Amino acid sequence: MMEKIPEYNRREFLTTSAILAGGLLIPFHSFAGKRERNNASLDTLKPNAYLRIGTDGQVTVLLSRCEVGQGIWTSLPMLIAEELDADWTKVRAEHAPAAVEYYHTVYATQRTGGSTSISSEFERYRKAGATARHLLVQAAASRAKVDFAECITENGQVIAGGMKIDYGDLVNDAAKLKPPAEVPLKTPAHWKIIGKSKKRLDTPDKSNGKAIFGIDVREPDALTAVIARVPLEGSVIKSYDKEKALSIPGVKQVVEIPQGVAVLGDNFWVARRGRDALNVQWDLKENAKIDSRSLLADYKKRADQGGIVATEKGDVDAALKTSAKILSVEYFQPYIAHAPMEPLNATVRLTKDKCEVWTGTQTQTDDQNAAAEITGLPISKVFIHTMFLGGSFGRRNITRSDFVREAVEIAKATGKVVKTVWTREDDIAGGRYRPAFLHRFKVGLGKDGLPVAWKQISVGQSVMTGGPFEKVAVINGVDQYSIEGMQQAAHVNALVNKKIELNTPVLPVTVDNWRAVGLSHTIFAMESLSDEMAYAAGKDPLDYRIALYKEEPRLVHVLKVLKEKSDWGKKLPKGQGMGVAAFKGMGSFAALIFKVTVNPKGLVKVSKATCVVDCGIAVNPDGVLAQVESSVGHGLSAALYSEVTYKAGLVDQRNFHDYKSLRMNEMPLVETHIIPSEEKPGGIGEAAAGQVMPALTNAIFAATGNRIRTLPVYRKS
Repeated sequence: MMEKIPEYNRREFLTTSAILAGGLLIPFHSFAGKRERNNASLDTLKPNAYLRIGTDGQVTVLLSRCEVGQGIWTSLPMLIAEELDADWTKVRAEHAPAAVEYYHTVYATQRTGGSTSISSEFERYRKAGATARHLLVQAAASRAKVDFAECITENGQVIAGGMKIDYGDLVNDAAKLKPPAEVPLKTPAHWKIIGKSKKRLDTPDKSNGKAIFGIDVREPDALTAVIARVPLEGSVIKSYDKEKALSIPGVKQVVEIPQGVAVLGDNFWVARRGRDALNVQWDLKENAKIDSRSLLADYKKRADQGGIVATEKGDVDAALKTSAKILSVEYFQPYIAHAPMEPLNATVRLTKDKCEVWTGTQTQTDDQNAAAEITGLPISKVFIHTMFLGGSFGRRNITRSDFVREAVEIAKATGKVVKTVWTREDDIAGGRYRPAFLHRFKVGLGKDGLPVAWKQISVGQSVMTGGPFEKVAVINGVDQYSIEGMQQAAHVNALVNKKIELNTPVLPVTVDNWRAVGLSHTIFAMESLSDEMAYAAGKDPLDYRIALYKEEPRLVHVLKVLKEKSDWGKKLPKGQGMGVAAFKGMGSFAALIFKVTVNPKGLVKVSKATCVVDCGIAVNPDGVLAQVESSVGHGLSAALYSEVTYKAGLVDQRNFHDYKSLRMNEMPLVETHIIPSEEKPGGIGEAAAGQVMPALTNAIFAATGNRIRTLPVYRKS
């Protein structure tokens, strides 16, 4: 029996990762160093890296994270505006440049991911606002000749000695002052902005077309590049018709790069026609054997063989022999693509002493490092301009900066200003998928129906191996994200007899983080199993979970509220059913109930989703509602339709006609309830995503008696 490895929760892992990676842990980092103060314009107050205030009273918040649709363009400014007592109508946001001042407070880089934007910045951004407020009050007190303590602030003004002075009128004086080392923060009882719903600051510009996404960037002298990419790692080019591509009017250049063959043209359509004319022939070598029809069979064989032990305690085999009932089940999910609405793109201007990159990215530091590596320039000469991101679901959080790397490679090889654009087909067939996973369980139940023995093996590729977090995420050969949440689940953690193994195949299919990372597949397995255990025990599935998760009081409370707010237990007509799923993740707790109708042809209609979330302090409740609704829509797409399949080493799917997403008319009514809380904020963008899939399949079982253990519901393979 191997020694039990430490069981990290997500927050512990992230903290450890920053320490072990030699990262900068920044509770609050002031940008106003000596150089900055000496060069500061006196008509703008820049007390730190995160905001500036102009003489017109305009408050500009610089985002250390990127706006990818999750709403931080609004929620992060709310943190500063609260402590600043700003006039909310004068608050705006900008993406910050790539710089060490904007490093994540836990990760050792500037990046957006893991649903950590609010939780990581909750204190730092509030301190930024409080620092600015202190300087403005100090300037006002000096002007009014009153004590600092006699001044109060409200709605963008300082009230001092009977005078009401606008912040804009104070910035000249405040800019000359030295920021304090420490500032007090408001208590929740005094909050006027945090916890109140605010309309999104980015909505007007995204509605009227002013918002600039990566794909909107227009450098006047740029050529557009479209790439014929290597279909699988290890494949090589046999031949291509360069002259035919160059014969197309507007095609300017054809160049090989490590990622494939790039065609440069006057515009996208010209470059695409040129790329298609290349008629690249690939030698897939051993990759030609990759076939989805044999993948599940291979995974089953691997499960039979066993794997590396992640957790072992007690004598699980003996406990299984004495169990009142034994459940032997397995669950499988295929590869799935990210498929963001805005295809991947990057624009690069490279000179001998400078590299500029315009793109929608979640990994500014990784991109900066990649460009420096390729060009040989120092980091200080690489500039990342973060644009709005038209969706991601993890694709623009790729740790290997693939779409930025290829753009820099083309700029270096050609000497041209280059804008690379992926087509939808490129994106769906371009790899970096959520890995396919098989989870097999043998669980013994006691006389009370609760588990007493737990034997599990999971099979799937690692998303952390080879990335920047490998040293802390892959422990003794076990990628903790491959079994994310499984060991830490309250009912598993409390068991005396358990064994969890992981078999990690190495395949040429490239995989990476997808929304909710490991929880996107582990919750489906865990909460499908919880449902099966409840039925095997003859218990109500929701009440069973309340008993099962008794060691997780916040999750239990969420379930109890969910039961009150829904029609759970109501008798339904034939063909209708309700399913529940609950889990913790990203520091939050979420439970969902789906109500479905399944017609005689097997078509599923989800009529209503009732959701309850406890995400700690909800900075912008309206934003929380939007994220839960987003999780429902995105999760339903994955559960019903999403499936990337391979045949003879090539991807079958090409566009939304064969990689289908949920249509508007399929979106159910979503009713979300937020638990009031003063606990520190947790993540919400991914906290409910994993629960959607088992909530759906559990509801289908309730309606039909048909237990779905392999996704998607409408399988093609």
